[in-house]
Order: sequence, then structure tokens, then C-alpha cells
Amino acid sequence: MSLESFSALDFETATWNPASVCQVGIVRVENGITTEEVNRLIQPPKNEYFYKNIEVHGIKPEDTLKAPLFEEVWFDIKHLIEDEVVVAHNANFDVNCLRNTLAFYDIAQPHFEVRCTRVIYRRGLAYLSKKYKIPLQHHDALSDANACAQLYLKHLKRQALPKTGSLF
Repeated sequence: MSLESFSALDFETATWNPASVCQVGIVRVENGITTEEVNRLIQPPKNEYFYKNIEVHGIKPEDTLKAPLFEEVWFDIKHLIEDEVVVAHNANFDVNCLRNTLAFYDIAQPHFEVRCTRVIYRRGLAYLSKKYKIPLQHHDALSDANACAQLYLKHLKRQALPKTGSLF
């Protein structure tokens, strides 16, 4: 696995429940190049939404009425997560969503490594996207995942630069 190979992940949820995912966005980066993007609406349990969540992301029950359940989507995205480096902005939230949703559907928990761009940069995604001129439609899962991927690539490149300073 190359240092610059990872999957950037973002979930949007329908309610306060972390197992209520209604959208997943994934950007797969291999050797520093985006090789795959996934943007899927997901029908949350009982297709129930809390109005505050709708205000955040704009996804409504009618948008996911005919969308697949997570257990169907999982088989399309599993290869992007299992045994991979998974990067998210506020990774605690997204990993919690993934783990709780897998448990809800009684799906085995995969192994993966986690990196968090919020911890790395100590700033919000909207602020960082503006600072680094990264296009962002905030709270659209694919847009958030793409911004996260771009931030992580910047971090990796910064880490690879030789340290400057005097030897004397």
C-alpha cells in the first residue's frame, strides 16, 4: 500500500442516530491520483428523518424513498474501506456512522486504519477549503470526501518535504 493511497470517506445522516446514514461519499486515491469516486444516496432505517438534519444537508425522505439500504451499498464500497487507510474530516463521526450502520445490519466489522484531517489541521472543513481554494458544497458527502482527500494529499506532500534549517 502506497503512502499516497487511501480512501476519503464522508457520511450524511438522517437523524441523530449514527446508523441513519442517508448518503455516502468516497474518493479513492492511489499513488496521489483519484481513481474512483462513489456518491450514493442510502435509505436510512424506516426512511425517517429529523428536520434539523435536513436543514444541514438538504436530503429529504422522498430523495431516499427508492434508494438502496446500506447493506446493499456496502458490497459496492467494501473494497474501498476494508484493509485500507480511511481518511475523514472529523473521523470520529464518520467511523462511528460506519461501525454503527454495519452493526445495525449485522455486517462484520472490517479492519482499516483511520486518519483525520480535522485532527491534522485543527480547523473546520469549510474554513480549510476556502483557505486552500478547494471547491466545496459543504454537507454533500462526495464534495466533503473530495475536500478531505485534497487536504490529506497536501498533508502528505508537506510531510515529504525535507525539513529546512541550518546545520550549524
